Amino acid sequence: MAIKIGIIDIGTYSTRFLISAVHKKDSIEETLNSIEDIFSVGKITALGRNLKQTGFLQEDAMQETLSVLKEYKMIADEYHLDYLKAYATQACREAKNGSEFIERVKNLGIDVEIIDPEKEAYFSFLATAYGVNPDGSFVMIDQGGGSTEYAYAIKENGKFNLKESVSFPFGIVGLTEKFIKNDPPLEEELKQLKEYIREYIVKAYEKMKETKYLIGLGGTITTLVALEYNIFPYNSEKVHNKKLTKEQVKKWFKELSSLTIAQRRQIPQIEDKRAEVILSGIAIFDTSLEVFNKEEIIVSDWGLRHGALIDFVIRRFQ
Repeated sequence: MAIKIGIIDIGTYSTRFLISAVHKKDSIEETLNSIEDIFSVGKITALGRNLKQTGFLQEDAMQETLSVLKEYKMIADEYHLDYLKAYATQACREAKNGSEFIERVKNLGIDVEIIDPEKEAYFSFLATAYGVNPDGSFVMIDQGGGSTEYAYAIKENGKFNLKESVSFPFGIVGLTEKFIKNDPPLEEELKQLKEYIREYIVKAYEKMKETKYLIGLGGTITTLVALEYNIFPYNSEKVHNKKLTKEQVKKWFKELSSLTIAQRRQIPQIEDKRAEVILSGIAIFDTSLEVFNKEEIIVSDWGLRHGALIDFVIRRFQ
């Protein structure tokens, strides 16, 4: 018999919902392999807009996110889930009114938890280890709206072990607000942006330099895959596990930074709101490839939601 599990990721930039069926098998590995996604949706709600300047979640951003969460709760009820859990990340960790927003989420009938950066990195590590399952060590880069996690894992006795993880307090929302003032951006703005994040990424590299692979997560890098492979409408299965070379990442960085936001919005693969912040996201991956001296990055469409799901299955059935 299958149990139906719903996981909601309340991010700084987007709010995503996943429903999966899990079939209980004889071993934990077989049970994990039985996971079947039934429903998946994500909406850009930009919960963390203007957070860096004010220290607070803005009322309009909270209302927009709560409206999406209300919709997700109605979908969850229609599916008669056995388990539903929401996780909130950097925006709620950082905002002075983060806990007040969480109470409003609970009032919708959703069990929600603000997770620390270590747990966020752990969930993304699980999603990468099981979702991509590379044949050697990897560094997972989970670029979010308000924070970016790096997790280093090595394979020992056929299983991945998380060796190091770091969470940096920058994401595409804050970086865009801090550095990009012109449209299209000036070269000097992009240079300053990359110099700023490079100082952080070097710290990750010092702990993780032995890695064989880089694996990228998040809406920016999956959008680049959709652009490079001409995938439209978006298709998770076609995007997942694709590779991007350093040259391809640099090509899109150069091309998209030469366009205005309005021009970027005309590209079918780029969502309207993502057009405003995508350059900061590309800068993170471009700089990571440079610092780690890698020629390519593997792209995963699995992220926090799948990691939280895997964590639930391991705890429930092991």
